[in-house]
Amino acid sequence: MARHSPLCPEDEIAQAAADWVVRLSSDEPAEREAARSGFEDWKRADPRHAAVAAGMERFVEQARLLRHDAAGPADDSDTPPATRAARATLDAVLDAPARRSPRAVRSRRTAGLLGCAFALVAAAALALRAFPPTELLADTRTAIGEQRSQLLADGSELTLGSASAVNLGFSPAQRTVELLKGEILVQVASDVSRPFVVETAHGRIRALGTRFIVRRDTDSTLLTMIESRTAVNAGGAGAPAITVGAGQQARLSARGVKLLDAINPALSEEAFRRQRLVAQDRPLADVLEELARHRSGVIRFDRAQIADIRVSAVLPLDDTDRALQLLVTSFPQLRVRTLTPWLVLVDTHP
Repeated sequence: MARHSPLCPEDEIAQAAADWVVRLSSDEPAEREAARSGFEDWKRADPRHAAVAAGMERFVEQARLLRHDAAGPADDSDTPPATRAARATLDAVLDAPARRSPRAVRSRRTAGLLGCAFALVAAAALALRAFPPTELLADTRTAIGEQRSQLLADGSELTLGSASAVNLGFSPAQRTVELLKGEILVQVASDVSRPFVVETAHGRIRALGTRFIVRRDTDSTLLTMIESRTAVNAGGAGAPAITVGAGQQARLSARGVKLLDAINPALSEEAFRRQRLVAQDRPLADVLEELARHRSGVIRFDRAQIADIRVSAVLPLDDTDRALQLLVTSFPQLRVRTLTPWLVLVDTHP
């Protein structure tokens, strides 16, 4: 006889949350009122309870609206079998009337259906988070954890880092790479008649030489010069260009161009190619944001709570679980909780 594996903690929480959803949907007002109070206590007992419950509650509400909008005529003899089956499943999840089965059976069925549905919704949300429609239509892109080099029509070489997306615009007058997301290493082929330009939402980088790295962050763009020079504009039309040379970094934002401390060009390029994060006295929040960009799922943290922690380390971006463990080893006050493979909470011990 086949044995059923015991539920992992995340599955137990999902099962319990589904049981509460069933109790809250009771036909008896008194039972619903008692369940409401107990449910609030259960959510307050553990942040994981609140997170799972919120997701399931949103799904149930969306499913109710979906069923209402998609309701068909009473006689569905002409409805395709797949549609009838979907409606029946949704009815089972949302109604689960007591008269059909004992409460325990009802809860288990509802938990299973809600768990499957919630997993599908979560997967779709993560896919959209990783690649919104604009990035899905990009000329070239990479998945999380992927790195790929591409030879461009002019002989230049473009290497995309993890979860990156670009559009290419080559004309007789100019060569343009629009960085929509992520990070690129550019090796520019010489062509005096056509400038080579990298554009982001934060500014414009015009190549005056050969090799550099551009990383687009949420509020700014980071330029790392490996070889030769670039002319950089930021802060809106008419802003003066600033020349950035080999071994320099510059951050482009709405406030303009800010030159940063000198870097080791060879080390920076090696770190990019080997998918390593070299942090030199960087805020922990910035490090976690960089790890999140290389991970499927979400890393949640309170920036204010960890504001005093600064990191100097080399971390593997191709193994973010190991990187998080290295951070915990270096900073014992940190706590990392993996609720699911798609949700990690980082905070400090109480």
